[in-house]
Amino acid sequence: MANIFDDIMNVLVGKSSGSGSSQKPDREEEEPKKEKKPGRGRKAVKNGGKIAGILLVVVFVVILAMNSTYTIGEQEQAVVTTFGVPGAVTESGLHFKIPFVQQVTKVDTTIQGFSVGFDSEDQVVDREAVMITSDFNFVDIDFYVEYRVSDPVKAVFASKQPEEILRNLAQSCIRSVVSNYDVDSVLTTGKNEIQSNIKEMLLAQMEEQDIGLQLVNITIQDSEPPTAEVMAAFKNVETAKQGKETSINNANRYRNEKLPKAEADVDQILQEAESTKTRRVNEAYGAVAIFNAQYEEYVKNPLVTKQRMFYETMEDVLPNLKVVIDGTDSVNTMLMDQLSGTPGQAAAGAAGRESMESGTTGGGTAGGQQGTAGSEETGTGAEN
Repeated sequence: MANIFDDIMNVLVGKSSGSGSSQKPDREEEEPKKEKKPGRGRKAVKNGGKIAGILLVVVFVVILAMNSTYTIGEQEQAVVTTFGVPGAVTESGLHFKIPFVQQVTKVDTTIQGFSVGFDSEDQVVDREAVMITSDFNFVDIDFYVEYRVSDPVKAVFASKQPEEILRNLAQSCIRSVVSNYDVDSVLTTGKNEIQSNIKEMLLAQMEEQDIGLQLVNITIQDSEPPTAEVMAAFKNVETAKQGKETSINNANRYRNEKLPKAEADVDQILQEAESTKTRRVNEAYGAVAIFNAQYEEYVKNPLVTKQRMFYETMEDVLPNLKVVIDGTDSVNTMLMDQLSGTPGQAAAGAAGRESMESGTTGGGTAGGQQGTAGSEETGTGAEN
């Protein structure tokens, strides 16, 4: 390297001296020309060839350095071929390769997509959008397919255009599934089911083809009749169905609000009925027990029991009883019969009291004594 550098400097110095001599032509004319030594021109040519070779070596080294590295981004993978044998590189960052022996093809692994039925300007593509339903009606359906690269080696070498293959498979699956549904389902209530069936069928076919792509999702962007008049009619139908669903939802909401309250009211009524039933049964059992006890006492002492029951009843009745006395004997006699329980004694007592109150001497005294006797007997019976 030192010799090569010295040769380069000598050549440069020779050129600079030659250029200096060219600036003084008059002096050269005056001085006698010196004879050139043999081999000096050959040495300059030899030095120039060395410089050219050095430049070529430097350029070759730079080219090798530039072709021996490559960089993979975060959302990329690479396919490296060595003598035609492919291999995948999935790690991002700076990598090295053998120049002119290994070739690198970068693959984007982000989620990508394409439309079926409309173009980039949202214009309908009739040859893709127009489809026929099971009831022989035509509809315009737009889809959007999302996919990503799952195997970069297969995506690069399995086919020339994997996206076109996926597009054709998607159109085939879409038409097959849509042809199994009527126009009402396609336009209104069957969209979710149609999407699910299309995705399932497309996944199965992509697994068979094995082109290195993975389906992420396929969605219906829009579905409508092919003409404006039919479109308006179907929109009215869809609005009516939405109104029906709204009414059903409101009815279910009202039912959900009222049903728990009604069930709570039913539980409360049942509990109150059970409580009333238990109370009345217990009261009935108590009344039966009281009646049986009274009957046992009545069997032992009938008269005393009847009088006691009568007096207890009168204690409950008389405080609220209004009696009108017209001054006749019948009223007094009736009251005495009720109080005494013996018609003869009650009548005699009543007559005696009347005679005593009237102040008669003969019959009044006798009547008074008889009434007094009747009263004493009545009192004796009450004490017994």
